[in-house]
Amino acid sequence: MGGMSPLFRRAPAPQERLVTLIRKPGCHLCEDARRVIEKVCGDLGVPWESRDITEDRELYDTYWEQIPVVLVDGEQHTFWRVDESRLRKALTK
Repeated sequence: MGGMSPLFRRAPAPQERLVTLIRKPGCHLCEDARRVIEKVCGDLGVPWESRDITEDRELYDTYWEQIPVVLVDGEQHTFWRVDESRLRKALTK
């Protein structure tokens, strides 16, 4: 029995993408960002997570001036305002 195990052939995404929203409580821009991320990731079937900078010293030190920050696969994609079409493009390239 040759060939790849079906485990490794999960369509449609060639590799697992991950979007991370770095936010803080009571932040209106964070809510706006969350809505865009939910919509785009929902459409594309991409997993996303939300991280609170008040619970993570390292995130706080890195990003406190830029909240909300959006990471795609751990790399900074944008901050403050999330552009839906730009995020969609980043996840489908």
